[in-house]
Amino acid sequence: MELDVKTLAGGESGKVSLGFEVVESDKGNQAVHDTVVAYMAAQRHGTAKTKDRGEVSGTGKKPWRQKGTGRARTGSRRTNIFTGGGVTHGPRPRDYTKKVNSKTRQLALRKALSERIKDGEVVVVDNLKLESHKTKALQAKIDMLAPKGTVLLVNGEVEETLSLAARNIPLVRLIEADCLNTYEVLRPDVIIISKDGLQKVAKRLNSKEAQ
Repeated sequence: MELDVKTLAGGESGKVSLGFEVVESDKGNQAVHDTVVAYMAAQRHGTAKTKDRGEVSGTGKKPWRQKGTGRARTGSRRTNIFTGGGVTHGPRPRDYTKKVNSKTRQLALRKALSERIKDGEVVVVDNLKLESHKTKALQAKIDMLAPKGTVLLVNGEVEETLSLAARNIPLVRLIEADCLNTYEVLRPDVIIISKDGLQKVAKRLNSKEAQ
């Protein structure tokens, strides 16, 4: 499969081979789901924690005698029924990560890219090199290639000039091809990828192990 290549100015610059096999029909839908769920779960810190009765400060003395007071028996001021006492069944630190094997991740990325390409939401440019780090200059070029919505810029390597120009544009995200994942592919309205970025992604998708 070949894709049209454009310049940053919006002109035509020939064609380029996609470099990997497009996923057809309904194959890969479950892989995409599993991969995105695992990615979102991995973003959770899992650091929420409350103190139980053994961790709060307080006396160990019995508040009142066991019998004869007319009140319910209790043995500690640090239980959950008292102010300042421990929390019962509160959250504890935990790891939310989910395991997804490399073949599933690879299939999910291929599927996501295939769908975006078929929908015409991937723009391939000859390069993403800028002469100036001015945000206004990059914004003008993006407006010609993707007039509306959020944009993901994918380059083989993120150069300082491009990084400086893109960092202040609210609807634009810049990422290296080696870091591209299924979630990032699905998020934006348009993906603008350089030829060298596409080649790096294709190399990953053709390898025996997904990166």
